[in-house]
Amino acid sequence: MRKYLGAALAVSVAAVTFAPGRLPAQVSGRVRVTESGGRTATDLGEAVVFLEGRGPRGAASSRPEMALDARQFRPRVLVVPAGTTVQFPNLDPFNHNVFASGGAAFDLGLYGRGESRNRRFSQAGLVRVFCNIHPRMVGYIVVRDNAWYAQPGADGSFSIAAVPPGSYTLKVWHERAPELTRDITVPAGGLALTEPLALDASGYRFVQHKDKNGREYGSGAARERY
Repeated sequence: MRKYLGAALAVSVAAVTFAPGRLPAQVSGRVRVTESGGRTATDLGEAVVFLEGRGPRGAASSRPEMALDARQFRPRVLVVPAGTTVQFPNLDPFNHNVFASGGAAFDLGLYGRGESRNRRFSQAGLVRVFCNIHPRMVGYIVVRDNAWYAQPGADGSFSIAAVPPGSYTLKVWHERAPELTRDITVPAGGLALTEPLALDASGYRFVQHKDKNGREYGSGAARERY
């Protein structure tokens, strides 16, 4: 769970309009995340940029995974199309219990090294994934209902391909900042955003999540804080 200081930006949803006879273009730009003290975040590749609107569903990799490795989820952030089944292989020499709470709640139970369990994600949205044994473990699965999404490179640059001309709502998500929302219009030749998409993570404060039963982890949580 995350707590933020200050209100998130207002969300507005724009209808998607397609121009007849126009070929899909691309939307490109750069993401910037500012930490407390004005520092630039180093995990820009864990942001997610996406467009809202009706469109074709993206294609998942043949076997998308979020591995349990060294008491971490790897990758920490995974983006998949709705309807994708994600594998959770355990690479550690001890047990894990992967779960999520809220509207996308699930519980994969306890399993050991060399085992893998999976979960199908049908609805678009953000799923926060935890381990019921290790309090510091957290991963994020961003489920999208169209193909227009990207994760930036290490420098924050991104490109979303095959976007038909029209009006969209662009959103940028990062685990430590309020979501950024911007209405854009994509012309036939594509759109290159000249100004960085700036997220403010300076108000981020760590809040320990609860276990799968809604209880505190106990004394071990203090030793395993991020």
